[in-house]
Parts: sequence; C-alpha cells; structure tokens
Amino acid sequence: MQFDEDANVDTSDVQDVRGHRIPGGKATIGGGLVGLIALVMALLFGVGPDQLGLSSGETEPSGTASSASEVQRACGTGAAANAREDCRLAFVARSTQDFWNQEFGRRGGQYRPATTVVFGGRVNTGCGTASSAVGPFYCPVDRKVYVDLAFFRELQTRFGASGGPFAQAYVVAHEYGHHVQNLLGTLQRAQDGRTGAASNAVKVELQADCYAGVWTRNATTTPDRSTGRPLVSRLSEQDIRDGLDAAAAVGDDRIQEKLQGRVTPENWTHGSAAQRQQWFYQGYRTGDMAQCNTFR
Repeated sequence: MQFDEDANVDTSDVQDVRGHRIPGGKATIGGGLVGLIALVMALLFGVGPDQLGLSSGETEPSGTASSASEVQRACGTGAAANAREDCRLAFVARSTQDFWNQEFGRRGGQYRPATTVVFGGRVNTGCGTASSAVGPFYCPVDRKVYVDLAFFRELQTRFGASGGPFAQAYVVAHEYGHHVQNLLGTLQRAQDGRTGAASNAVKVELQADCYAGVWTRNATTTPDRSTGRPLVSRLSEQDIRDGLDAAAAVGDDRIQEKLQGRVTPENWTHGSAAQRQQWFYQGYRTGDMAQCNTFR
C-alpha cells in the first residue's frame, strides 16, 4: 500500500489523545474474565464499550502528559503516511471519508464526517470509558472511530494475521463502514440482542466488511478534497491478500476455536472467517455499495 508522496493535507479530523490522563470514574471494561471477554469482542471489531454490557468499579488515572497534536504535527504528508503507522491511519481515514462523501453525493445524499481518535490505554467516549482491550470500535453516540495502535500487533501475535499496512487499512475502513450504516439507519438493526449465524448482528458486521471492500476498489481513483488527487497511489495483490487474511483471522469460528477449543455458531456476532472474506471480496470485486445487502 502506497500513498502519494507529494500529498500535503490537513489531518485535523484525527484526534490524538495518546498519553492523556483519564480522570477516575466508572469504567466500562474490567480485568480478569471481563477483560478477556472484552478483548474477544474487540478482536471481532465494531463493538463500542456500551454494547459489551460490562462494568467494573472505579478506575485510576492513567498515562502521562504528551502532545495531543502529534498526528497533526507530523502526519500532513504522504511521505509521513508511508513511513509511520499513526500517519498511515490518518491518511486511510481521510481517503475513506473522501470516498463516502463522494458516494453519498452521487446518490443524492449528504455525508456527515466522523472523527478518528487515536488513543492508548484508556479513552473517554460517548459510549462510555473504554480501555485498550476494546481495540478499534465505532461509537454511534459521538460518531467517532476509536483506534489503539497496539491492536494491530495483537492481531498478528495473538491471532496469526499476516499483518501489513493494508491489514490495518481494512480495520479502519470496516469501522467507517459502521459510520456509513449509522448515517443510513441500518446500524441499529444489530441492537436486537440476538446472536447466531443468521442474526442481524452478523449481517451488520458483514456489510461493514463489504463496505470496506468497496472503498478498497475505489481508493486509488478517489480524489482528495484538498489535492484533487487520490491519496492512495498503489494497492497490490499482496495488499488485498493481507486484507482477506485479516478478515479471516477475526472470524467468529477462528476466535472461538482458539479461545474455547470449539465452534458455537449460535453465539456468533460477526460471521465466520469465510463469510468475512466473502463479503470483503464482494465489495472489492464490485466496488458498489448496492451489492452489500447482507440482509437480503
């Protein structure tokens, strides 16, 4: 995955809160078994802390003071995005939103942008206080995508994904797929409390995978709002394989097999490895969000 080296853009739509001290208060995620459950849900993507239904006692302040504008200070160029993980995240988020803004306009709608928040350790959100165990998630209350970069290393070391820059891009694009669903009113269909291979929860997640594939197909042709040129200059076949591998690594069946030694489809919330690959590739193959109707 390569970005336009000469691109120079404003990254103020990314909030970098790494190192901020989080005041004590009621936490959404606890330790022990609760933390493990939260981690599993996080690794399956798309779950805000409020959706976990978990709570613990009081939390202590964490982190030390650091620059809140590291991304804004260092990540304004394509060269930085090619060299740094946090800058890559910022450029992927911008490219994704450029595409959805264009797509909504083409369909006669209006896209309302989300904010990407980079955090480490713990973060306050409109959906509750989240620890790093939650990993990447979208909060529909404040319309923000939250990412702890440590998750990407966990994806490789704990769950065996091959990694690579595009595996990270897939995760971010999946979360922005949830933002699109929120704007369209489909995200709430996952909130009926049901689980299982045919549940709305699974259909929502697979649709977000498909939307990630749609952006992928259009990434190298979507012009940036400032430069007029695509921010993503190259995607290789290896990048696509890395994305498919990441999708498979966080399938419900793979996670269940690894953590509990058996597969229980009645408890699925995100879909199998094969389903996640299938729907990401469906979006990538067609490049058309209309082909992402997982509810059909």
